[in-house]
Amino acid sequence: MRISLLATGRRRTFKGAPLTLLSLVAAAFACWVIYANIFVISDPLVLGILFVSSIYTLLFIVIGHSPNASDRPTVLDWGLSALSLAAGVFFFINAKEISDRITLLDPFTPAQFFFGASLLALTLEATRRTTGLGLTAVVGVFLLYNQFGYMLPPPFGHGISDFSYLLDILVFTTDGLFGVPVQVVASYVFLFVLFGTLLAKAGGGDFFFNLAASLTGKSAGGPAKVAIISSGLYGTMSGSPTSDVVATGSITIPIMRRLGYTKRFAGAVEVAASTGGSAMPPIMGSAAFILAEYTGTPYREIVFAAIIPALLYYFGVFLQVHFRSVRYSYRPYEDAVPPLAKTLKDGWPYLVPIAIIVVVLVAGYSPVFTAGAGAMAVIVASLFTKRTRMSLRDVVEGLAETTLRILPVAGACAAAGLVIGGLSMTGLGMKAANVILEVSAGVEVITLLVAAAVTIILGLGMPTPSAYILAAVLVGPALAKIGYPDLESHMFLLYFAILSALTPPIAVAALAAAAIAEEDPIIIALDAVRLAVVGFLIPFVFLWNPAILGQGDAFAVTLTILGGISAVSAIAVALEWAKFPGGGAMAWPMRIALFVCAVAAVTPQPMIAVAGMAGTAFLLATTYLHSRRGQTGTKAVLKEE
Repeated sequence: MRISLLATGRRRTFKGAPLTLLSLVAAAFACWVIYANIFVISDPLVLGILFVSSIYTLLFIVIGHSPNASDRPTVLDWGLSALSLAAGVFFFINAKEISDRITLLDPFTPAQFFFGASLLALTLEATRRTTGLGLTAVVGVFLLYNQFGYMLPPPFGHGISDFSYLLDILVFTTDGLFGVPVQVVASYVFLFVLFGTLLAKAGGGDFFFNLAASLTGKSAGGPAKVAIISSGLYGTMSGSPTSDVVATGSITIPIMRRLGYTKRFAGAVEVAASTGGSAMPPIMGSAAFILAEYTGTPYREIVFAAIIPALLYYFGVFLQVHFRSVRYSYRPYEDAVPPLAKTLKDGWPYLVPIAIIVVVLVAGYSPVFTAGAGAMAVIVASLFTKRTRMSLRDVVEGLAETTLRILPVAGACAAAGLVIGGLSMTGLGMKAANVILEVSAGVEVITLLVAAAVTIILGLGMPTPSAYILAAVLVGPALAKIGYPDLESHMFLLYFAILSALTPPIAVAALAAAAIAEEDPIIIALDAVRLAVVGFLIPFVFLWNPAILGQGDAFAVTLTILGGISAVSAIAVALEWAKFPGGGAMAWPMRIALFVCAVAAVTPQPMIAVAGMAGTAFLLATTYLHSRRGQTGTKAVLKEE
């Protein structure tokens, strides 16, 4: 059942003239998106309609109707593509008339009704092809509720029964299909994906891998640590845990297996590292842009708020991998590792675009301008050395690849827009918030646990942007009613939406790793959850001690950073049964004490935080000294099953 729900249409492989034509069309579309965002002021509704209809025109040709679809588009595919194009042409020709319509008052013309209803149907099919039946079923249920919810008793019933009313809100305004998710994808996300694609096209992926290998390749568990660093760097550009696993895991997992790492551990390391990339600044994947638009928080503020938690997450994964590698004597790289100085000398142009993005963000420019500047910087910086230089063909291929990479994201976000429009139209979001508060009896800790669980459940099998959007409209109001600020509560939801990618029973990132590691995805997912445990705990700190998001004075933020490092160290040591030289496994009372000190270290009360850090230092020192004398207890098993 899991596989059938997640099964998507097969992406076709084109060759020869069809490939050339597709690439040129996709590149031309990318150029139009750049022009519409940077050089002109576009009407949001018209921009959204043209973007979606153009994307669908390509999508039904590129992505087949089933996993076994042939490389040749069927008559149905051509028909759906033609209908998408016709809808785009119609809305473009009648853009002024549609923009001037008075919503819910002006009646539809037959053509408006036909093409509006067609876009609804096309969105469902595009969602099914790109994300599978899971999200499609969710959208279908919400559409049925929007249409027939008036038949339900209170509190879930509503007063809307006219399909024209539904169509008007969902298609002919920016509150539905062409709402925040699509607007974000058509601007920020597209341009940042272009930046990442061009950087990879110039050889940035190889540079990040070599940089990670230079830093950690020869230490204990070297290949696993390389996977952590390279996947984190790549993931912030891709924004998709699954594609990150496929891109970097296809290299790192076989290397770990060759050196004797277990299939489970090799897959879990890649999954935990790739999933965290969506939370790593400066790009953070598309969900962060949606968060910025949805909450009205400047993207620059979100980036700075996300830095400390993301680094603590990777610090936790890194420490756990290190301790387990020491415990089980996992070997470092056996192949030659490039010296750090040579890596930086050869690849310094790749750092220039990233530095420019950071500088432009700090200077206060918009995300659209920042992404455009970053993409241009990639092209210019690549010209600095012959080895990195991009040709015109490389740039065109990068533009085309960006368009093709955005297809599934656009499909998922268009579907999510339908859900948002329906929820706001029927008031279901606030009703769901009331149910959550009723279940938790208004107790804050229970409410947060319920919110986290609901967000993970909503995200099972879904792209991160869709998971976050559903959580924001269904769970977000409950956190707002308790009194939590927007930034802290939505960062909380974003983290759990991201982590749903590695959470059983579906764990889409683990499914991708399982195919490479040749291991059961559930086994990989369970170990990935353990490695990513800091990610499941740190969102609660957002709401308890906002200084971890950079909120507060310098003293509070600095103390919280130190407390976070202390807490993550304590958790990593306690979980991995740290084996110091000459020692054995840690006793359970010591682990519980470390967890207690970890909680104290991140409290907003300075004296308690200092006491927690001091307690952690004392317990780790005691454990180390006892292990040196062989007094910690039973010897650790040196072979991981």
